[in-house]
Amino acid sequence: MTPGVVDPAPTGRRRRQAARAPFTTRAGRWSANHPWLAITAWLCFVLASVVGGSLVGTVEATTQDSLHGELARADRIEQAGAFPEAPAAESVLITARTGDLDFQRAQGVAADLSARMRALPEVATVADPVTSPGRDAVLVEVELTGSANDADARVGPLLEATRQAQQRHPDLRVEQVGSASLAKALTETLAADFVKAELISVPVALVILLFSFGALIAAGVPVVLALSAVAGAMGLAQFASHTFPAGELVSSIILLIGMAVGVDYSLFYLRREREERARGRDHRSAVEIAAATSGHAVLVSGVAVMVAMASLFLVGDNTFSSMATGSILVVGVAVVGSLTVLPAILVVLGRWVDRPRVPFLGRRIQRAERSRFWSAVLRPALRAPLVTFVLSAGALVLLAVPALDMNLKRPTTTDLPRSIPILGTYDRLAQVFPSNELGTSHLVAVRTGVTGGPEVERKLADLAERIKGDGRFAQDRPPTVRRSADGTVFLATIRVAGASDSSEATQSLRRLRGELLPATVGTVPDTEWAVAGRTASDADFRDRTAAALPPVVAFVFGMTFLVMLATFRSVVVALVSILLNTISVAASYGLLVLVFQHTWAEDLLGFTSNGAVVSWLPLMLFVILFGLSMDYHVFVVSRIREAVQRGVPTRRAIEQGIVSSASTVSSAAIIMVAVFCIFATLSIVEFKQLGVGLAAAILIDATIIRAVVLPSLMRLLGEANWWAPRFLAGRHTDVTRRDSAADAPVATLAGDR
Repeated sequence: MTPGVVDPAPTGRRRRQAARAPFTTRAGRWSANHPWLAITAWLCFVLASVVGGSLVGTVEATTQDSLHGELARADRIEQAGAFPEAPAAESVLITARTGDLDFQRAQGVAADLSARMRALPEVATVADPVTSPGRDAVLVEVELTGSANDADARVGPLLEATRQAQQRHPDLRVEQVGSASLAKALTETLAADFVKAELISVPVALVILLFSFGALIAAGVPVVLALSAVAGAMGLAQFASHTFPAGELVSSIILLIGMAVGVDYSLFYLRREREERARGRDHRSAVEIAAATSGHAVLVSGVAVMVAMASLFLVGDNTFSSMATGSILVVGVAVVGSLTVLPAILVVLGRWVDRPRVPFLGRRIQRAERSRFWSAVLRPALRAPLVTFVLSAGALVLLAVPALDMNLKRPTTTDLPRSIPILGTYDRLAQVFPSNELGTSHLVAVRTGVTGGPEVERKLADLAERIKGDGRFAQDRPPTVRRSADGTVFLATIRVAGASDSSEATQSLRRLRGELLPATVGTVPDTEWAVAGRTASDADFRDRTAAALPPVVAFVFGMTFLVMLATFRSVVVALVSILLNTISVAASYGLLVLVFQHTWAEDLLGFTSNGAVVSWLPLMLFVILFGLSMDYHVFVVSRIREAVQRGVPTRRAIEQGIVSSASTVSSAAIIMVAVFCIFATLSIVEFKQLGVGLAAAILIDATIIRAVVLPSLMRLLGEANWWAPRFLAGRHTDVTRRDSAADAPVATLAGDR
């Protein structure tokens, strides 16, 4: 058949065969027969998603979106009091650059700056300067006008006034920090990191694909398709944010996962199409075979990822729900693009997809099936499967052992990189005014009856007396109490001596909830109380995540089993999939603990260890990795199954399947690992841990699991690999046929009708 010529209308028998063909085959065939329509539809979809998303805007997650339990009760009590919204507060710190502080001069600078600040329309009030206990610093506290939610957009003039004061007094250190200025600095840092990841990940993926395909256009197609999938998912995520408000990490998650799976799915498809053309197939036949085999693997892998990510909705927390939504959207868009527009692009490009060739690299893929390297790697697994399995699986289990000592915490301001200048100010403020450290306080909300107000006030005074002398609470400032207009709701702010994630803060929270409040305000009839604040939020988040883990794991295991059972019609393959993925996830947990709970990798990755792993990360890693691991597992096992269904003995089928797919899996894994490693170089510790965890797991999965553990286990199981009860076995398709023109075997779908 001449490339680019549409097949004549099929006969009645061909129509019936086409109707029975799997979905991926029908999708690929339709796109191949209507390439320009498929390409136009894809471009319109991406454009509509981007434009529509920008028009509807993004609903950003607020603190209230993640409130549960006692935190939600505290918020409800506070709302009942109808307190005016707390304004955003900024602090200007004046200290000496060297030596002792000239106190009188610092007081003069503070007075001058206070006058200039009061003249700004963005400023509501300026408090009188405060002197530090050691008389080594002067503090000017400023409150902004308007809502605290968007104060970072209005803090610019205050920062400029502080900058000018610093220029006028270069021998002093005049610097500003506060919730708004800190949020502004972090937003700018995250934006810079996001651009950095995007700019680096694209050329890195392109270079790896050049080595994989040996041709520029073939390398560019997966990158372009992945970028379009990311753009489309970003637009759809803006629509979704009106149901699941977007968390601060959603865009990064979409980029991270979108680039990884988008490139991988296209890579699987394109490599199979090239292999079939190398066997003498025309472009349309090659595309159809790729749709039936690699397209099927892409569909199953994508469904597995989306199903795994859907388990995060069980947590009932917007942090996880928003990340799940973004992940599901970008994977779904990448799958649709790989199954529809990619076949159309390949038909339109024809043999141009192999141009221009890169010298010395163009023929590498044609030697993949004769790879001596991968045959040598497989030899121990095939010759001594029991010993190989025990040693390799045992090594991964040992790597997972450190995960038993995993310590979880939510990052605080103290965990942010000190390369951000404002954090140096934050540290100096916390040092000279310990009780002013941002967020380091407990908020006690109390609601009582109409007649209980005076008694609650006395009990709160008693509470203040009880914490005196307790080193876990800040002693330089007593608790402050606000009362509602009707005298039934009270808000007490109790400051903590130390960071919000310190042992002192956690112990003080336990004492407040378990001892002090029940013994004071808890004795007033018809009174309810709750403790909120950063320390309480972190503790409750850890407890909620731990409680959600069993149902999430059960859901992922169950749905993965069903997806793999429906795909391969084998109970054993489904159970082996769960076992191997669990091993690789556990090993990545152990590596994560070794890297981030200790200090040996600090200089290498540019972070300061806080002795913990981000509290949301283990659950997030579990579902992402369980889904992403399906990429390689489905692709490799499908190749093995194709060979078995052609009548190849199991031992030989394992070797053929793994060796023939090794080059593709290696390229796909290298791209994923490279993209994830880029995130490990970013500023924020969450990104570093997410990148290292994902990169480690994918590297382990694509090498030790797929090339050593999987073949040795399948070799041990033999024909039992394909066992299923009679009612599940179904009727398999014949995966071999003869092409009348070339008289060569052509693989069709390694699946079931």
